[in-house]
Amino acid sequence: MNPNLNLLPTLKVLLATRNLSRAAELLHLSQPAISKQLSQLREEFGDALLVREGQRWLLTPRAEALAVVLGESLAGIERLYTSPIFAPVDCERVFKLASSDYVAQYILPDICAELARQAPGAALEYNLWDKRQLPELWQSDLDLVSTITDLVPDQIRGLHQGEDQLAVLMGRHHPLAGRALSLEDYLAWPHLQVSGGGDKDSPVEQVLAPQGLTRRWFARVPFFQAALEVLLRTDCLMTTPAHIAWQLSQRHQLCFVSLPFQTSFQQYHLMWHQRHHQDPAHRWFRELAFPFLKEHLQRTMRASRA
Repeated sequence: MNPNLNLLPTLKVLLATRNLSRAAELLHLSQPAISKQLSQLREEFGDALLVREGQRWLLTPRAEALAVVLGESLAGIERLYTSPIFAPVDCERVFKLASSDYVAQYILPDICAELARQAPGAALEYNLWDKRQLPELWQSDLDLVSTITDLVPDQIRGLHQGEDQLAVLMGRHHPLAGRALSLEDYLAWPHLQVSGGGDKDSPVEQVLAPQGLTRRWFARVPFFQAALEVLLRTDCLMTTPAHIAWQLSQRHQLCFVSLPFQTSFQQYHLMWHQRHHQDPAHRWFRELAFPFLKEHLQRTMRASRA
């Protein structure tokens, strides 16, 4: 016979009150309904459970044993439905964030400082993001991804950080430095690509490919730090989001100009898989990281257009 677990709350109250009328009152049931459930419980356990003695009900030895076990069991079940409480100061979790080395250099230190302040026992693992990983995010152990994407896939949650346009970055020694580019200029010089992070190139290809035009690639590197060193020593051009071009040009002998054609804007999102959405620790971490990512993008984007 399969046990009727729905009767356990009634059993708990009956064992605690030892009074059918009081049990009916507490459970908001009629006394006949309680009597019926007591009969069912007696049948299930093969024991009288409660025995009438004058005006009192007494527990059988089996009922006394059940009272101990039942209290522990129902308390455990009730804990299953208790919302977890998250306290950053007690957190020892390793959070995993992925983006470009640009984010690692210019934004991650602020995130780390705030993480250390609020959750000194927590840790952060940073990974270089590859845009090809997005469809596989469901099976990744990453908590958050900050990247460029036009579409947020199904089962992926996201917060929109903002949008930016593309620009052309080059060394200040470049013959094209400081002048508006023509399409012929753009195609005549070798190009440099940063392959790590989000997709910074498909908007350009969407314009050039229908015209049968292509760029001449000199090098592809995974890091912005490597790219800027190449730009400083060669006559390469690099197409990159304008806020990144502005940031790099402030610290190095680089300059940037507008593309000689219109492209779609780059959409920046902080994303995570749906399975993490209700997790209190994850919610806290993404709410910590997002303002730093958004503020940096918005600030440097405005500066690049000034």
